[in-house]
Amino acid sequence: MAFARPQDLNPAPGRSALPQARKVIITCAPTGAIHTPSMSPHLPVTAEQIARAGIDAAEAGAAILHLHARHPHNGMPSQDPALFRPFLSRIREACDAVINITTGGSPHMTVQERLRPALEFQPELASLNMGSMNFGLYPMLQRYPRPLLQHDWEWLHLEGSRNMVFRNTFADIEAILQQGADQGTRFEFECYDIGHLYNLAHFVERGLVQGPLFVQSVFGILGGIGAHPEDLMHMRRTADRLLGRQGYHWSILGTGRHQIELASIGAAMGAHVRVGLEDSLWIGPGQLAVSSAEQVRRIRQVLHALNLEVATPAEARQMLGLKGSDQVAF
Repeated sequence: MAFARPQDLNPAPGRSALPQARKVIITCAPTGAIHTPSMSPHLPVTAEQIARAGIDAAEAGAAILHLHARHPHNGMPSQDPALFRPFLSRIREACDAVINITTGGSPHMTVQERLRPALEFQPELASLNMGSMNFGLYPMLQRYPRPLLQHDWEWLHLEGSRNMVFRNTFADIEAILQQGADQGTRFEFECYDIGHLYNLAHFVERGLVQGPLFVQSVFGILGGIGAHPEDLMHMRRTADRLLGRQGYHWSILGTGRHQIELASIGAAMGAHVRVGLEDSLWIGPGQLAVSSAEQVRRIRQVLHALNLEVATPAEARQMLGLKGSDQVAF
């Protein structure tokens, strides 16, 4: 057996003995536009609830908060800027998390409706879906049949997805990219399938997108790529080939019961992670999460077990080349 020599254990002056741990950005999406109030009593609906959920998630370790709004009386998703303003102001006063405003809104909205809050508030970061797709939510009716739903819109929201295309045409994407560039907003590129990576590479080739890229791979929505670990591997291989391993920051979004599993696999492969009640209502088999912060703490435990460090908001801003919280309009 060979033993280390004393000089091998003591690095030369100015040199580190061990490599620094990789920093992982945790994004948290507290409410979204997929789940409905009847599915969980813990889903934030009012501005106060959304603000509290975001602040708690930030305190638990989320560097980025991906935010949607809802009508306070029935929980229906809305892109009315007046519903965003109260929780945006409250969150900004309470913490330094990066605010990421959705441009996806809900598949039932027009592109013009979906853009309103991002254009008004000029956030550091906004989401951008990279292609049109079928967006099937109707299988949820097996778990939540109509008699269990409190509001008529909930059934229409789920059943209507059988005949719904979530529109994000090349012209739509190009217009959103241009308007974002005009106000200094960068994008979280949400890729629900392999073709969306090709669309992103197309816009990079045209010079309409510049790095650093933040690619959010979304797994498990009916109409997009599945949630098998092999799907995750395929997404990574394709992104590496199209964008270059060093050409993008990769983040993993697993829906439903796949949330923590896929985030854990992705983190071990070099990805950032996203959790939150927008993507999954669960913390374990048959066990509803009481908050998005609970999910942040769970994935943080995984990251620590992998000897990975959680990025601060300041570190996330540096990695993603963001303009800074002093440059937003809220």
